[in-house]
Amino acid sequence: MRSRALAAAAPKAVLFDRDGTLVVDVPYNGEPALVQEMPGARQVLDRLRGAGVAVGVVTNQSGIARGLLTRAQVDAVHARIEEILGPFAVWEVCPHGPADGCACRKPEPGMVLAACRRLGLEPGQVAVIGDIGADMGAARAAGAAGVLVPTAVTRPEEIAAAPAVASSLGGAVELLWRDPR
Repeated sequence: MRSRALAAAAPKAVLFDRDGTLVVDVPYNGEPALVQEMPGARQVLDRLRGAGVAVGVVTNQSGIARGLLTRAQVDAVHARIEEILGPFAVWEVCPHGPADGCACRKPEPGMVLAACRRLGLEPGQVAVIGDIGADMGAARAAGAAGVLVPTAVTRPEEIAAAPAVASSLGGAVELLWRDPR
C-alpha cells in the first residue's frame, strides 16, 4: 500500500466505483443474476455503515448511451447490488458516452459533487475508492480524497499517478483512517 497526503480527517462518506470495485466487472451488465461481490466488499461496507460513515456509488454506465442497456436494467442491477451488499445512501449514475462531453462522466467531478450535495457534505469530507485512473481523476477534480484499488485492468500509469494505492478494499479503508500526523 502507498499513500500520499489523504484527507486531514477521516471521511464522513465514502463513494465507491461500482464495476471492478464493489462488484465483479461484467461489461455492460444489464442482468442482475450476473452480479457478484468483489472479495470483502460487504464486510468493508458494513464496517463503514457501523461507524456511521455514509456509503455511496458513483458509476459510469455508457452502455445506456450506446443503446446496450436501458436505465431500467441498470436500476435492476443496482437493486441486486443492494440485496447483496446492503443499502447505499446515494447512487450517482452517468448514462453518457465518452464523447458526450458531460460534466458527470468520470474523470469529471460531476457525480462526486452531486453525491456530496445530496449527502450535505463538502468534497473534502468525502473519499472515493475505485479501480482506475478515471475514479481518481474525479476525486481529485472534486476535491475529495481518493484511493485506488488496482485490478487487472488498472494501467501502471494510473497506479503511479494515484494519490493512494491499496491492495484491497479493506486496505483502502485503513489508509483513509490512518492518522496523517
